[in-house]
Amino acid sequence: MNELPNNPDHTPSTSLAVQKAPMRTGGLLQTLQRPLPLAVTVLAVLLAVQTVSSHSRINTLRRDMAQSLQKGNAVNAETAALAREVADTAKELQVKVGVLESRQSEAQTQQLALEQLYQDLSKNRDEWALSEVEQVLNTASQQLQLAGNVQGALIALQNADRSLGRSDKPQFLNIRRAIGADIERLKAMPAVDLAGVALRLDNVIAQVDTLPMLSDEKPLLPAAPVRSLRKKGAEPAPETLSLGQRMVQTWRNWSQEMWDDVRQLVRVRSVDTPEALMLSPTESFFVRENLKLRLLNARLALLSRNESTFRDDLASAQEILLKYFDTRARATQSAQGALRQVQANDLNIEMPTLSESLNAVRNYKAKG
Repeated sequence: MNELPNNPDHTPSTSLAVQKAPMRTGGLLQTLQRPLPLAVTVLAVLLAVQTVSSHSRINTLRRDMAQSLQKGNAVNAETAALAREVADTAKELQVKVGVLESRQSEAQTQQLALEQLYQDLSKNRDEWALSEVEQVLNTASQQLQLAGNVQGALIALQNADRSLGRSDKPQFLNIRRAIGADIERLKAMPAVDLAGVALRLDNVIAQVDTLPMLSDEKPLLPAAPVRSLRKKGAEPAPETLSLGQRMVQTWRNWSQEMWDDVRQLVRVRSVDTPEALMLSPTESFFVRENLKLRLLNARLALLSRNESTFRDDLASAQEILLKYFDTRARATQSAQGALRQVQANDLNIEMPTLSESLNAVRNYKAKG
């Protein structure tokens, strides 16, 4: 059934080849088994190096991760702090915004109120102007009647006329005409320089303490004897005089000196009021103060235009000067001259009223 090869020669060679094959395989295995431990060793070394390197890298990564985590925690803490600050700032801003909104609403309310007030004022501007003019005229009239302040009244009338002129309305022509008539009336009045008169009185009051009084006069010091010498025939020297001549000359000199002393001690003067010479320092002080008081009362009467009181106080001041003060002194004469100049002013001037201007304003307001 089975077919065998026909060639018997090929059978032995095949078996030989089969026998040689196991021998070659065993040698190859031996050859291959010889470098295996070296490779294993190299592989182990490589594995060890790889392991050490891996461990070092892992440790480095761990350190880096730890540092990164620390930095991350620090950044997180800073971020949280910033977040809290931002939250606080946001709250403050919200509060400020609320305050600003409330102020803005108040400003808007005030603006609306001001606009309404401006509208009311613009509607009643004429009434306000007339009320202001009336008040100014009333004040000027009072100053004119009480203090005689003509210049102040003129300034008030001119200001009222300018105020009405700014309105530029023909309805105010009658009022401005009346004011112009009062201005001309005041300008035509005689001018009384009350300020100048008051200044003269102030100067006299300031000089009262320096004016010489009769009780202040003191005897003069004895003068040195004046001995006249002859130009051609001079008196002979004492050595050339005899005893009798020297005694006569000594007596003559002594009697002359004694007469000079007696003449300085006794002085004769005619005084109408002898008691003025006997004033004590205290009484002299009160005399000066009484003179100042009279002059101050005269100054007040001048400013209030009280003619009778003004004249009486000046007359009393002149009497005090004549009675107690040295009228021969230049200072006293200067004070008396100043008081005479003050007395020459006439204060009895009838001041006009501003009734025409006031009636014009009131009539216009009554018609309106």
